[in-house]
Amino acid sequence: MKNNKLKQPTKFQFFLGFFAVVALLWGVKRLVTALDDSLHAQADAAVGQVIRESRLSAAATVPHRILSVPNYKTAFPDSQSVQIVAAERWGVKPVKDRQDAEHRKKELVYVGESPYYHVDRLSSSIPYLVPRAAVLLQDIGQAFYDSLYVKGVPFNQLIVTSVLRSMDDVSKLQRHNQNATERSCHLFGTTFDICYNRYHPVTQYVRDDTLKWVLAEVLRDKREEGRCYVKYEVKQGCFHMTVR
Repeated sequence: MKNNKLKQPTKFQFFLGFFAVVALLWGVKRLVTALDDSLHAQADAAVGQVIRESRLSAAATVPHRILSVPNYKTAFPDSQSVQIVAAERWGVKPVKDRQDAEHRKKELVYVGESPYYHVDRLSSSIPYLVPRAAVLLQDIGQAFYDSLYVKGVPFNQLIVTSVLRSMDDVSKLQRHNQNATERSCHLFGTTFDICYNRYHPVTQYVRDDTLKWVLAEVLRDKREEGRCYVKYEVKQGCFHMTVR
């Protein structure tokens, strides 16, 4: 008959098994600790990234400062004698009257409508420019909008007060406007005026000179880029500019 009693482990085998179990538990603890440290490190990194992104986002929403220019007359001194050279270079042959202008539309671009600027009711000019000047006007209007946005200023459109003039228009203007010269840059379709004391509200009317300061920054940049000549007109309340 077989003996079914289990063989008892020796003292050496008991201690060997005990230390094996302790070593296993120690290894498991080290693994859990390492995983826990890794998770904490990842969580800290994620929190740090969120904080950095929040700071960048907050910085991006801070409106840019409005600096304008130190002096309007100094910043925009380009006289008739300077602008006429560019007008004659890039412009069309002066139109005699409005009927003549209607036959010259292949050389000119209509600028009566745009989301970036508002054309005033014109009595002494017609809303046409040479393509080079039309692009400049569009770029100025878009840059003005961009500047208003980053500076936190309510949207307002620029107002264009004078564009292409016929020789008849210039003759009539000379009767009551001493600045309307016989050889006007406006005759060539290269020149336009943007008033600095009136704007067309889009979201909210702005009372003070904030819009004028922003516009001055935009025109200074375009002038320094070599895009145009600009004259600050005091009596007419406008910036008179010719494309380069």
